[in-house]
Amino acid sequence: MKIISSKAHGLLDYATVVFLLAAPTLFQMEGTLCIFTYALAGVHFALTALTAFEVGLLKVIPFRIHGLLEVVVSILLGGVAFWFQNNDNSLGFYFYIGLAIIIMLVFLLTDFTSANEAKNTLR
Repeated sequence: MKIISSKAHGLLDYATVVFLLAAPTLFQMEGTLCIFTYALAGVHFALTALTAFEVGLLKVIPFRIHGLLEVVVSILLGGVAFWFQNNDNSLGFYFYIGLAIIIMLVFLLTDFTSANEAKNTLR
């Protein structure tokens, strides 16, 4: 069941960027965890801004490719979570395993054809 439109997905992406920028302060992150979280915010912003959907700024990356990249990121974040766990950083583990799950759920619930339909109705 695909209940998230491309526009809603984009808005969720920008909200994720804001959350990632606020997370180090909200959760009192330090060191590598803090730096990695800020870096991920930048990468997520760049991906969203470059995606060809309603809220993309430069519209270079097709929305379906955006989705596939999010799947890859979700899997990698699962690995990052276990890396933090192996380095005795339980905050990093729980933060990134939760983020990986949320990103995967958003991917699974997104209608990746809706960006094309929105583009066709604008013509």
